[in-house]
Amino acid sequence: MIDFHTHTPSWRTSSWLGGVSFGADEFVGFMDVAGIERAVVLSHDGLFDPSPSTNDDLAAFVAEFPDRLLGFGTVHPRLEGAPEEVARMMGPLGLRGLKLHPWLQGFSMHEASLDPICEVLAAEGGMLLSHDGTPPYSTAGQIAALARRHPTLPVVLGHGGLHDTWREALTLVSETENLYLCICGTPPYAAREILAKAPPHKVLFGTDAGLSDRVSQDYAVARVREIEGWGITPEQKQAMLVDNPRALLDGAR
Repeated sequence: MIDFHTHTPSWRTSSWLGGVSFGADEFVGFMDVAGIERAVVLSHDGLFDPSPSTNDDLAAFVAEFPDRLLGFGTVHPRLEGAPEEVARMMGPLGLRGLKLHPWLQGFSMHEASLDPICEVLAAEGGMLLSHDGTPPYSTAGQIAALARRHPTLPVVLGHGGLHDTWREALTLVSETENLYLCICGTPPYAAREILAKAPPHKVLFGTDAGLSDRVSQDYAVARVREIEGWGITPEQKQAMLVDNPRALLDGAR
């Protein structure tokens, strides 16, 4: 399976998200236990300090296992040089996409400063994964509006709407050609309905691993095992865990 939503440790910042420090080898050890072939890795520090140095740290982490780990860096859209940093992420650093967290980073997805960033990202063959599910700054409608302004850029709802906005996420993924949905923290009853009603090629899965107080990432292992109790078909499971993320990642460049 491919895990589309994981995190590095927090090396530079102290946050309420917590988490224990771990190395790339220990993280791949967790992946082996959970049956994860590849993982999209997002910067923890970058959520609170979206600087080039946090992208450097992320790039160094994933470079230890380039066949298993794929990094998505971050920028703050209001900072000068953000489009150039995206180009550096996608070029010299070898990252594969951009993670945005409008709720924590404090900006609106409607801001015009996002457009040149998305243009560079699309030109470099990358994709955007955005936190969603926590209004007012991270709704599926806001993210879908950005996706529609940049129709050649794959855009992923990082949490499938969570508990409060998953119905909105389902509707907009069905209506927006380049919008995808990652079931990550989405409740099981919502996950079942999403899998039953969303375009079959648009659903991904993530554990949110990396935020645990244990190197073994026990909660993330439990999220993988939880899938067996969802009552979904083998075809839905294969698409969500293997075929869809593989097609999206391998087709991004």
